[in-house]
Amino acid sequence: MPFDSLGLAPALVQAAARSGYAAPTAIQAAAIPAILQGRDVRGSAQTGSGKTAAFSLPLLQRLATERPQASRRVRALVLVPTRELAAQVGETMQGFAQHLPERLKIVVAFGGVSINPQMMSLRGGADIVVATPGRLLDLVEHNALRLDAVAMLVLDEADRLFDLGFAEELGRILELLPKRRQNLLFSATFPSAIQALADGMLHDPAVVDVQGEPDTAPDIVQRVIEVDASRRTQLLRHLLKQHENEWDRVLVFVATQHAAQTVAEKLYRNGIYAVPFHGDIAQRTRTDILSQFKQSRWDVVIATDLAARGLDIAQLPVVINYDLPRSPTDYTHRIGRTGRAGESGLAISFVSASTEAHFRLIEKRQGLRLPRERVEGFEPVEVAPPLVDASGTGGIKGKRPSKKDKLRAAAAKAATTGDAPETND
Repeated sequence: MPFDSLGLAPALVQAAARSGYAAPTAIQAAAIPAILQGRDVRGSAQTGSGKTAAFSLPLLQRLATERPQASRRVRALVLVPTRELAAQVGETMQGFAQHLPERLKIVVAFGGVSINPQMMSLRGGADIVVATPGRLLDLVEHNALRLDAVAMLVLDEADRLFDLGFAEELGRILELLPKRRQNLLFSATFPSAIQALADGMLHDPAVVDVQGEPDTAPDIVQRVIEVDASRRTQLLRHLLKQHENEWDRVLVFVATQHAAQTVAEKLYRNGIYAVPFHGDIAQRTRTDILSQFKQSRWDVVIATDLAARGLDIAQLPVVINYDLPRSPTDYTHRIGRTGRAGESGLAISFVSASTEAHFRLIEKRQGLRLPRERVEGFEPVEVAPPLVDASGTGGIKGKRPSKKDKLRAAAAKAATTGDAPETND
């Protein structure tokens, strides 16, 4: 199916081709016509499947074909959970928009940097704003923009935006928007609790789910290596040295900022160009690290889950879970940094005796059963500690509802009944 069969203007068809899309992906083929028709959309597809283009191309077309306004009031708002994703989505949209005969003004706004240049960019208004929730609210409070003319709202990585970490800010933003608007929600995963919240703000949506289609699944080989927790850094160093001619870049996920710093420092002292990446690092430095990593100037980035969402690092060969993710959803997002856009990739997880039960639950939720491997010289000797978690969930969120689950369920109920959820505040 060619792009020109989806109803896109020739300029945007050419823009897609110049961005490397010879033909639309499954999520693009299903979502673009629905968006052009003005329908709400909930789109779910594997990471690396072209979700950004799936909402950007039709959004740009709809704005470009509308009658220009005397003043540029924000007509489209794209919300994302991280600064890096905001910059990436903004860059993609600007790249597509430059091919349009009608000039559209796109402003990207996120925290961690001075607000003044962003306020200056919004002078005279903007057609599209791509922002993180916190910085968007800051701009509203500074009277730098208004949201009462927004006709299209996009939530990218929507499941994360509905999470409790963003729920309060998202609620405040929704109150500032017109009641009648087109809502577009996209993510690689929509857990059931999040799905209920999402559906509460959608009207007769086109539900696009291409997760289960074999031809859309990324080509990622998943491996599990058993190793004692105390020897993970040594094993990591061994693997990096062993495959230094094959792995030009490696993204390693850890659980904490302290671990990111410590592991990166140990690798660097042993001649491996490794750098930490986490939320306490200044935004300018984070931007530089990502740019240099994409250019292969860093061999290894040791990251928290800050890097698990939405980042597109072309031809990244390997992702390693030094620490296991908290949930199967996070596992999906982490390994999805490799094997993108038709490339193959490798995902390796380190599993110790104490985390074996945790990984088994991840496997169960993913419908997997992966063979365990051992590396000569790093065979584990530790034994599993006595089971303390009576629920048998391995320390990962299981069948019993957590506090977050209960709050989400209350919010979902409120969305359908109009009642406010009870809180302990």
